[in-house]
Amino acid sequence: MPGNVSLQATQYYAHPRNAFWFIIESLFSDKINLSYSERQKLIVEHHVAVWDVLASCDRNGSLDSSIKASSIVANDFVNFFNINPTIKTVFFNGGTAEKVFMKAFKTASFLDNDELNFIRLPSTSPAHAAMTKQQKLQSWRVVVEHLATARKNFQK
Repeated sequence: MPGNVSLQATQYYAHPRNAFWFIIESLFSDKINLSYSERQKLIVEHHVAVWDVLASCDRNGSLDSSIKASSIVANDFVNFFNINPTIKTVFFNGGTAEKVFMKAFKTASFLDNDELNFIRLPSTSPAHAAMTKQQKLQSWRVVVEHLATARKNFQK
């Protein structure tokens, strides 16, 4: 779920210390600190979708650890994968996103699809201070590698 700063700005990853846009811009652009509309164009041009695991939840503050488990409502990924069958990889921005997703969809048939990969990446959140931005960026380079492989396979 977006944090309070992102919800107020109505922008994904709006907190200035969140490394998400720094990483995306470093991977796909020669510019840093693009406007939000430029960032949106950048991810679309590189065939990246950004969507929350959760459609809604209750929590106090912005930390994932404050999410009330009984309030969790997941987004409709079953329908999402049905209408987007060319998706081959889902990257989770941190362990909580992966854990909540896997719990919500533990019986979903798309988990049995050998062509669909699920990869947890280090959280870009400033709350995940165990890694620097540069270390997170290095881990996130796998996104570019997967996109390159997907393009090659699509062209065959």
